[in-house]
Amino acid sequence: MAIPFSIKSSIDSRRSARNYKMIAVDAEVLKSVKEFARSISVPFDHNVEIKFFHAEPTNALYMTMKSPENNIAFISETDFVSISKVGFIGELLILFAQSKGLSTCWYGHYKLSELERLMPHLQSVEQLNMGYGYSKGITIGKRAICITPLGYYEDRGLRVMDRITKKTISFKRKEIKDLLEIPGDYDKLSSDILYALDLGRKAPSAANSQMWRFAFEDNFKTISIAMPIGYHHFKWEHPNVDIGICACHVWLGLLDKGYYPNITVSEKSERAVWRLSM
Repeated sequence: MAIPFSIKSSIDSRRSARNYKMIAVDAEVLKSVKEFARSISVPFDHNVEIKFFHAEPTNALYMTMKSPENNIAFISETDFVSISKVGFIGELLILFAQSKGLSTCWYGHYKLSELERLMPHLQSVEQLNMGYGYSKGITIGKRAICITPLGYYEDRGLRVMDRITKKTISFKRKEIKDLLEIPGDYDKLSSDILYALDLGRKAPSAANSQMWRFAFEDNFKTISIAMPIGYHHFKWEHPNVDIGICACHVWLGLLDKGYYPNITVSEKSERAVWRLSM
């Protein structure tokens, strides 16, 4: 697909926002975001659904912040691969929104009963009884894996914790060398691959954990992206979403350099493994 936004500047400027103006998104801007959501085309099959919904300006949904009027849910099956594809597809939409002057924030922990009230989508009482946010393990049918507010950032009244993380955590990223399965590979990488990996390392992740690792096959013509085997995040049950976000950034970086890589994603050792072949 043709990418209708500046890839590098959108990735470089995008930050998670947890404080919003309580106003609706401009109608024409929202229309463009919805049109982009319908037009997303990627080189792999997926069952991710994107749903736009409204919320009241309360803490009922996100619990730690008031909801702006406009919000988005990313829905899929709950196996490792499908969850990871949510990250890839969702990040494309989030970056497009960024290019339109809108703020977002990936949320995996939200009040599920409130989301179901605002946007009915569950197929069973069992899913609703899981309570807050996502659950460990595979569940019945499709459900919202993550949601995001969609609106205009409000820097006044920002929580103390957000001020701290904005200045000391959110902008920091590990160096590419620290993210390679084999650190010695760094000196063998082309400038184009380094460019793509640099965009990959800038992907958002739960608590800025940056749990992705890069490896190479086929004489550095294939990049693989996955978590270390056995990795468990201290808080977020499904870091495979974050791996999909990182894979999206790397793919966009390769597109920016004129490549059109083939993509495969599979489950291995209870994790999603992405392979981008040039």
